[in-house]
Amino acid sequence: MTAIPNTAGLSAPPLRRISELTRYRELMWMLAWRDIRVRYKHSILGAAWAIIPPASMMLVFTFVFGQVIDVENERLTGSANLPYSLFAFSGLVPWMFFANGLTGAIGSLVSNRPLVTKIYFPREVFPLSAMISAFVDFVIASFVLVVLAVVLHFYPNGWHFHASWTLAYLPIIVLVQIVFMAGLGLLLSMANLFYRDIGFLFRAIIQLWMFSTCVVYQLEATAPWKRTLIQMNPMTPIIRAYRDCLIVGRSPFDQPFAYAAAVATLTLLIGWTWFRRREFEFAENI
Repeated sequence: MTAIPNTAGLSAPPLRRISELTRYRELMWMLAWRDIRVRYKHSILGAAWAIIPPASMMLVFTFVFGQVIDVENERLTGSANLPYSLFAFSGLVPWMFFANGLTGAIGSLVSNRPLVTKIYFPREVFPLSAMISAFVDFVIASFVLVVLAVVLHFYPNGWHFHASWTLAYLPIIVLVQIVFMAGLGLLLSMANLFYRDIGFLFRAIIQLWMFSTCVVYQLEATAPWKRTLIQMNPMTPIIRAYRDCLIVGRSPFDQPFAYAAAVATLTLLIGWTWFRRREFEFAENI
């Protein structure tokens, strides 16, 4: 017999809800660690699979743009000396975090059906733990990005890395991306609970989303009217901000990034509010 969920906390004020969610942080970390162990269990390469997808995509795009299509490096990266491999990898690492985190969050409620229907605790734990699991892969791949930058720094191609004070802005950029992901993760995980088509639809859209986010090419390489449309995608300023901090040494805080931060905050507020209001229906619809 399915237990009736405790709805006392569903109408609680936001600060109280956050406090309640904080009390279950150990459960969140436990679920994230479980996802990591399951993902790499019986895997020979283990955590190397956090690196292989973005690295393989980087090699593919480097070959296509450099050998097959033969596009000028300056058109792709905005600099004649900046190696395209580093440019592409610096965009693919945060993008894979975005894609993998949301993919895990979408199915998090459905895959944890026994916990959702039998025990009460903040259901936000499930999509957030999926994003924590993806964040671990993001950190691992980021170390490889640093290694790649060091190797290319000493490679005789005319490009050299120069440490800049803009690196201090990196945590803010990561935070904005996480806020955006959290909002979308709450919305999509709930929508997938009621309509399973959402998971299939997302897997199709996420591929198209990447090519409209300037992950593997610079924004200036597109036509003016296309740039306007692409800038409306919040992930475009976020990806560009990573490159500005890490590679270019330029402040990422401009109008497009402020727009992305505002959209991320609004998405989280809408996603969390809607999630809380519909949470009492989860057990009967899962």
